[in-house]
Amino acid sequence: MTQTSQRPLRVLAAMSGGVDSAVAAARAAEAGHDVTGVHLALSANPQSFRTGARGCCTIEDSRDARRAADVIGIPFYVWDLAERFREDVVEDFVAEYEAGRTPNPCLRCNEKIKFAALLDKALALGFDAVCTGHYATVVLGDDGSRELHRASDMAKDQSYVLGVLDERQLAHAMFPLGDTLTTKDEIRAEAERRGLAVAKKPDSHDICFIADGDTQGFLADRLGGTAEGDILDESGTKLGTHEGAFGFTIGQRKGLRIGHPAADGKPRYVLDISPVNNTVTVGPVEALDVTALTAIKPRWCGTPPACPGTYTAQLRAHGGETEVTAELLDKTLTVSFAEPVRGVAPGQAVVLYDGTRVVGSATIATTVRRETAAAG
Repeated sequence: MTQTSQRPLRVLAAMSGGVDSAVAAARAAEAGHDVTGVHLALSANPQSFRTGARGCCTIEDSRDARRAADVIGIPFYVWDLAERFREDVVEDFVAEYEAGRTPNPCLRCNEKIKFAALLDKALALGFDAVCTGHYATVVLGDDGSRELHRASDMAKDQSYVLGVLDERQLAHAMFPLGDTLTTKDEIRAEAERRGLAVAKKPDSHDICFIADGDTQGFLADRLGGTAEGDILDESGTKLGTHEGAFGFTIGQRKGLRIGHPAADGKPRYVLDISPVNNTVTVGPVEALDVTALTAIKPRWCGTPPACPGTYTAQLRAHGGETEVTAELLDKTLTVSFAEPVRGVAPGQAVVLYDGTRVVGSATIATTVRRETAAAG
């Protein structure tokens, strides 16, 4: 197998205004491709500037991306996808929390915006590929098929949030940073050598459309303000109250505001969230142990796992791998863990790997807990 074709391509480089996407665009141009830069205007209020290193998609980011494109010497455009982003990412995020699930908006953005809306528009305009600054690798097989693999540097690997890409999308994806063993400092040094002003720009973090980082406040504004409910233990005993079940996630320890300690004196964690009766159930950390799960809406980077097979799974964007057995039946993925895992929440993605190859991604629907076998 070899890395994606070396023939010159017409490439649309998605430039967020950060250092990774700028260096990726520069590398694509240096490789001889015909590159055009595009910044996606995703914010409904792009006039606002970020607070510290939070957020993205502001006027500031657009200007940074334009300056980088000028230095690289490529054409540059701004495309307004704010309405599509609001519908497919922001509204989905709110609806998932309202239903008591924990979504991953970055994964949804890659699926619906960068490799659906953007890619479709790029192909319609005659481009061959979309280039981004993600750390992952697309490998071309001798038969012309493509596989998504982890980045060479596991510390920077972002294949988890790209596991939603199907084979057709991979055929038009380019990740110039994925096959280089370089630290982030070295990427910044490369940007500086290239004369890119974003070399020292802080990374954005948290959820890009919640610039101040206050997820609970953001959700409260959109779900009708506070709605007081009960915090219960596993037996159903009331321990306290909360101001909206949407403000909690499975495995959460801090911010529970329970007035009295557990009988054993140990910390308690969020075990379940019920939006129907607006209750949050808490308990000991051992009760978070999950032995199996079911997942829906699978998307495969290649051939799906039709029969039971052994893989590794990743459950969080920055989580480790764990050995699993997985089987696909009637579009539902059943995953059993070799060892129990903790903090698994419905709404999150489970991404399967075969070595470094990404098999696919699915959305967790239910979990099975150790001993109690309670559905999550």
